Amino acid sequence: MDTYYRTFSSFLREQFARRVQKITLDAGLTCPHRDRDKKGGCIYCNIHGSGTGAYARGQGLKEQIETQMEAMKRRYKASSFIAYFQSYSNTYAPLEKLKAIYDTILPYPEIVGIAIGTRPDCVDKDVLGLIESYADSRLVWIEYGLQSASDETLRLINRGHDVKTFVDAVGLTADYNIRICAHVIIGLPGEDMGMYETTARLVASLPITDLKIHLLYVVKSTVMEDMYKKGIYTPLTMEDYAIAVARFIACLPKDMVIQRITGDPHPDELVAPMWALKKREVINTIHHVIATEDLYQGTLYRRDESI
Repeated sequence: MDTYYRTFSSFLREQFARRVQKITLDAGLTCPHRDRDKKGGCIYCNIHGSGTGAYARGQGLKEQIETQMEAMKRRYKASSFIAYFQSYSNTYAPLEKLKAIYDTILPYPEIVGIAIGTRPDCVDKDVLGLIESYADSRLVWIEYGLQSASDETLRLINRGHDVKTFVDAVGLTADYNIRICAHVIIGLPGEDMGMYETTARLVASLPITDLKIHLLYVVKSTVMEDMYKKGIYTPLTMEDYAIAVARFIACLPKDMVIQRITGDPHPDELVAPMWALKKREVINTIHHVIATEDLYQGTLYRRDESI
């Protein structure tokens, strides 16, 4: 574990003993919440589905892979990569189509890992079996959005599934040779420190290997933007966010890998808070709170604590 918590970079060094960079891919898929159920998507999500919009601009997966790998080689001298299928729900398609999408990484031996972002209401045994098949030669993750352990909050943000659906998906996935990364959001409407810690305790109680903590920031063309402009929603301050993240991390077991601790908004899309663009300052503030308040990973973790 690094000084404050077990970071993703340290985990990758343990696994590969060299620099590994992530490349983000847009497979042109959508989301059952928007497509099948016609519920419009989560209130903070724009038309890109938390992705790059590359597919809509005419970039196929092969072009995305090769362009990004070349850029990472030049910028970071990286020789190994993780292919992250990020945009929308990357298990929401017929099995044959999913296999064709995932198989695009196979001609590239320098891709040593594959991460598949999706929703917990969008997996079954067949999909998990397919994803596990790539674990013979690569490190494999599936990433599920939980966001909050409160069903009330999930309804408010129009999430389209409940907490039990997430718990069931994690339980099902734990039977496969797949790492499980959960996504949570700090700063959701109506939530407070007690609710963040409840979410942290739920994550800590499940067979989850990795975690991404996101800042709720407001982007253009979303329901959240309307809420912000009407004064219905006020973003957290950087200081309050840092305190919440520090306490969240302290509730987690020491072996869980913390892949992300803040957001990474596109400057052209961000509405608020503008401090979200100061990523290094945000991370430094979180680290300062951890150190001064003695909130290192595992400090508040209790293995026998029930939710």
